[in-house]
Amino acid sequence: MQHCGMQVEGTSIQLTDTTVVNYINEIKAKYEHEIHKLKNDAIYFENKFLEMKEKYDLLIYKRFMRSAEQIPDDEKQQLLFTPEVEPVEEAPCESGKEEKTEVKSYTRNKPGRKAINPNIPRVEKIIDIPEDEKKCACGADLTRIGEETSEVLQFEEPRIYVVKTIRPKYACRCCEGTEDEEKPVVRIAPVEPTIIPRSIASPSLLSTIFTHKYEDHLPYNRQEKQFERIGVAISRQDMSNWQQYVYKILAPLFILFKKIVKSGPVMQMDETSVQVMSDYRPVEYKSDDKKGDKKITRNVETSWMWLARGGPPGEKVVWYEYHETRAGKHAKEMLEGYSGYLQTDGWEAYDYAVKDNPQIIHVGCFAHARRKFFEASKASKSNRSAEEGIKHIRKLYLLEDKLRSEKLTEEEFVKKRKTEALPILKEFKSWLQKCADEVPPTNTMGIAINYSLKQWDKMIAYLESYHLTPDNNACENAIRPFVIGRKNWLMSGSPEGAKSSCAIYSLIETAKQNDIVPSHYLRALFEKAPYASSPEDWGKLLPWNIFKN
Repeated sequence: MQHCGMQVEGTSIQLTDTTVVNYINEIKAKYEHEIHKLKNDAIYFENKFLEMKEKYDLLIYKRFMRSAEQIPDDEKQQLLFTPEVEPVEEAPCESGKEEKTEVKSYTRNKPGRKAINPNIPRVEKIIDIPEDEKKCACGADLTRIGEETSEVLQFEEPRIYVVKTIRPKYACRCCEGTEDEEKPVVRIAPVEPTIIPRSIASPSLLSTIFTHKYEDHLPYNRQEKQFERIGVAISRQDMSNWQQYVYKILAPLFILFKKIVKSGPVMQMDETSVQVMSDYRPVEYKSDDKKGDKKITRNVETSWMWLARGGPPGEKVVWYEYHETRAGKHAKEMLEGYSGYLQTDGWEAYDYAVKDNPQIIHVGCFAHARRKFFEASKASKSNRSAEEGIKHIRKLYLLEDKLRSEKLTEEEFVKKRKTEALPILKEFKSWLQKCADEVPPTNTMGIAINYSLKQWDKMIAYLESYHLTPDNNACENAIRPFVIGRKNWLMSGSPEGAKSSCAIYSLIETAKQNDIVPSHYLRALFEKAPYASSPEDWGKLLPWNIFKN
């Protein structure tokens, strides 16, 4: 065996070939491990970079691009401030085959100004030529052979007036009432009951104020300025007080709302945040003289508006309810006593609310799954794959529209929908499972795929009932007016104010669900509510009953 000498700090070390080889292998393994670790780190940080870039691109899209979730065939408008991405030859999970999707035909409207509603009253204004020009040079009178017309809309300031109620008093000057002691000496007609006694607020005024705020999203401070312009002094505090009073008076009607919303075969739920001022609290601070002091302030806290939509067919109720948190216990309380289908998004609180209730069948929402694929199509390099997922969901909606347009019984509809939808769903799920093995779970595409797979059993549950649709959009449309209004009035002044806001929103959105103009319903309700004294009377004030008599 050969040896080699090695001098280390004055000491001679004899190394064999085996020792050298082992030493080299050890060094090699060490560096290979380091290289492997660096490669893994590079892959990790590259994925992190792509993930953050997708989020950034998505935020840019949401900030500057249109909000409609549409996938055009040729999207010419690119993401603002984002460099053009090289086209991908074959995106992950691509099926590799072209598919044709039928699109519903439609009739294109003729361009031009729409005609003014013929039901609007007309005031005619005639512009004629002078009388001396109505004779021809030959001496004959000119004959009217036609006319040209044009119409313009005129608008006048809102008309406001005072109704002065006069109740004459009567008394007997002869006996001064001594001959008829069973009746009062002075006789006068009783006061008509009103929604707010001893107030200047009439049903029409209250209806206008509440409609402006909760349907037109006009806060009370802006309405106060509007009233000032027409010479009427109504403060925002007066309007807030009237709202609280009406909320208390209509309490029996709201009890009916909560009962009816649970009486149908399907109940839909959603929730959104709201800023609410909390109770007054002392806060320490230092004034200009640097002395410790306390002032009273109010904290603004994030609370939640919960919404439930349900009821029998033709009698839909939308019920808003205020809670301080987004916890599942609130959903559980709202569902107490309900049995049937519950359709929601993927928020875990709803799973908690129904986990111990076999009477409730939880149904998911394909619109939320589609939204995640849409976001992936705008942020991910593999946008073709995301659009592939949207195409699968689109087939389900096209099928739903086709079957709804056919005159089928409920049993025929459910049977035919299952028969035609199951192959689409089977193909979609196979595609999702294939993509799940190829796409990182943390990027936008992976999030969309994992959401769909996690929610799959709940999303396909809509096949079981005629009254179910593939999505929860009807409930989201009912909560959208609140979200729009929130951008204008910003916050509720107190928890009690938030609760009364829920009540007024419930009245307006329930009226809209039953194809009733909200202002008409509110006015009729405020006129008739003072006469209601029993559950039967309040039942007659529901939107589908109030105009029957």
